Amino acid sequence: MTSSLQDLVAALGREAGARATLPPVHLWNPAYCGEAGFEILRDGTWKHEGTRITREAMVRLFASILRKDEDGCTYLVTPVEKIRVDVEDAPFLGVRVDRLGAGADQTLVITTNVGDVVTVDKDHPLRVAHEAGAPRPYVLVRGRLEARLLRAPFYELVDWAEQRDGKLGVWSAGAWFELGAV
Repeated sequence: MTSSLQDLVAALGREAGARATLPPVHLWNPAYCGEAGFEILRDGTWKHEGTRITREAMVRLFASILRKDEDGCTYLVTPVEKIRVDVEDAPFLGVRVDRLGAGADQTLVITTNVGDVVTVDKDHPLRVAHEAGAPRPYVLVRGRLEARLLRAPFYELVDWAEQRDGKLGVWSAGAWFELGAV
């Protein structure tokens, strides 16, 4: 990363309250403990046994120990327990997009509702699914966990998009990401 990109990512991380390091949930293999009534709604709301979790610090703590396994299920994982979490769509929301540079030389940085700051690149690709004809953009945050971009950040991407081979897309970190047909 260039110095100015590192500065941008660092500033966004401080602004969003991002954690410097996350627990190594990918290394933990505890026994499955079942369900405890956790769910993450499509709008990013976290619930436990039907009650909304309103403490942002608690949501961020749970988000830091979230993992999606090869079975397609999402879990809260500690070194000693693994609890399933029902996720309606994506566990995180992309609430902000920032751009450094322009065109093929630009880099896009997504900030999530739980403070993760992700540079869109080959390891953190942007993809667009469609639901009832409407685009649903996602970015890979970590592991198999994605963030669905909210409408405003997605419209910013569309505003920055270029046409290539009949497709609309954006560049980030030297890679091309399609947004959809023109």
